[in-house]
Parts: sequence; structure tokens; C-alpha cells
Amino acid sequence: MSQLPMPPVPQGLREMLKDYPEHIQTLQEDLNKVVAKRSPGIDPFDRAIWMLESAMDSFYSEAREELKVAEASGDAEAIARAKEKERLMGRAGSGGGGMLNISDLSDYFQTYKEAFK
Repeated sequence: MSQLPMPPVPQGLREMLKDYPEHIQTLQEDLNKVVAKRSPGIDPFDRAIWMLESAMDSFYSEAREELKVAEASGDAEAIARAKEKERLMGRAGSGGGGMLNISDLSDYFQTYKEAFK
């Protein structure tokens, strides 16, 4: 499997998370795990989607916590930033947002499907 290229973080997510490179890196690492570690009987594309959804849920939860902290501080600028981050993470993780078009990831698993058999 080391001969396979890394699976792509979907372009839509990369664009939405461009200001959060650490999140993009986390997504890339999660996708790399799908390629590196087989799960017999589980479609690797499905695993990739589950990994992305789980990470996006974590990002959203972290953003909600940041908002709570900002609200407790009373700092209007911090609250505005935290609200925007929470909205962004919610959109990015939704089926109508960053997870809407994942064709590049689907194409990857289709292209290399024989390697996963």
C-alpha cells in the first residue's frame, strides 16, 4: 500500500478550512489511516467518509467550546470570531456544505479499488 498516493482531502473541505491548516492536516492523517490500515469487510470509501464525519464533528464541538469560553469572557471580538468559526465548522461538516462534493475522494477510491481488495 505504500505505493498508493495519499487520498485527497476533498477540495470543498480544503477551501472551507483554508484558515485552519491544522484541521486539514488532521483530515489528511485520518484519510491516510484508511489507506494504511485495512478493515476487512468494510468499504474503504465508507471508512473514509466516517473518518471525515467524525473529525468534522470534533471540530464543531471544539468550536462550540471556544464560543462558550469567549462568551464567558465577554470579549465581543472573541465572541464574533468564535461564532464565525462555529458556523464554518457546522457548514463544513454538513451534507450541504463541505461534505457535499467529495467526488475527488470517491474518484481516488474508485481509481485504486483493486489495491483495497
